[in-house]
Amino acid sequence: MKYFTTVNDVHSVKDLVEDALHFKKDPSCLSNFGKNKTLGLIFLNPSLRTRLSTQKAGMNLGMNVMVMNLDKEGWALEFEDGAIMNGNKAEHIKDAAAVIGQYCDIVGIRCFPGLLSRQEDYSEKVLISFMKHCTVPVVSLESATLHPLQSLADLMTIQETWNKPFKPKVVLSWAPHVKALPQAVANSFSEWMVKSSVDFTITHPEGYELNEEYTRGANITTNQHEALEGADYVYVKNWSSYTDYGQINCRDEAWMLTKEKLLGTNQAKIMHCLPVRRNIEISDQLLDGPDSLTLLQASNRVYAAQAVLKKLIDYRIPEGGNVRATIGKEKNFR
Repeated sequence: MKYFTTVNDVHSVKDLVEDALHFKKDPSCLSNFGKNKTLGLIFLNPSLRTRLSTQKAGMNLGMNVMVMNLDKEGWALEFEDGAIMNGNKAEHIKDAAAVIGQYCDIVGIRCFPGLLSRQEDYSEKVLISFMKHCTVPVVSLESATLHPLQSLADLMTIQETWNKPFKPKVVLSWAPHVKALPQAVANSFSEWMVKSSVDFTITHPEGYELNEEYTRGANITTNQHEALEGADYVYVKNWSSYTDYGQINCRDEAWMLTKEKLLGTNQAKIMHCLPVRRNIEISDQLLDGPDSLTLLQASNRVYAAQAVLKKLIDYRIPEGGNVRATIGKEKNFR
């Protein structure tokens, strides 16, 4: 695996989740696997869980880790080919990404959408430019359209907490927010759920339909009460409009998830990627209650990232190298 930007980069979702769960049981089982390799984490936007969990994942594998807030600490970047750089852009992505690729064996990049132009955001110009010019394996730390590390940790959390012989009903429920947010987490969660062994439903107000590229195969309804009936997991997330791009078309506070709304569920577990606007998206009563999985999701971010980094290191091992041969010998790692 050279890239981790979407579920479509993964050969076997099931195997990757099992790898993550294995790392959770013994995080140091491959503590020398990344020795003498460098992980570069490049942030163009704020981060807490993604930054710290991916750093820790790299360290658990014995990697050197370098972190840079490129939007604040680097030169302003130009992304257009053939640009005459006589404005405020001091460095072209061709040069910046190529240099980063020389210093690092794996590069992680976080780049949010502008929410002004759907065409520009969904072209994934920033992420694709890094992939094209840095030449080494790339992992998305959240892009304009997807957040695969979060979704892998979410799926890991569901598998870890589900012990019944039938498929769980998983509901992604839109929630109100004070500002317009990207569709990335919702897109990504949907993309992973439709490729997993779950009964998946999305519920949102009219006008908040996601790009069907990511939701094909899901049940979709604008009736939240109907969607929550019989739910085993409820994933709460706000997103701005995809059709009326980047706009807030609804601020209906009635969409906030409360304990009363869960009466028709199977004592559903509550999920959210964090950060969460308390008592706007979800009530304190649920977030601090026994059925909240938000902290477990956050914890699992480390092991999800560790499983991904291992796959990317595998890609970098030269043919005939001896690291691959040691994988199965270290604590019987699969």
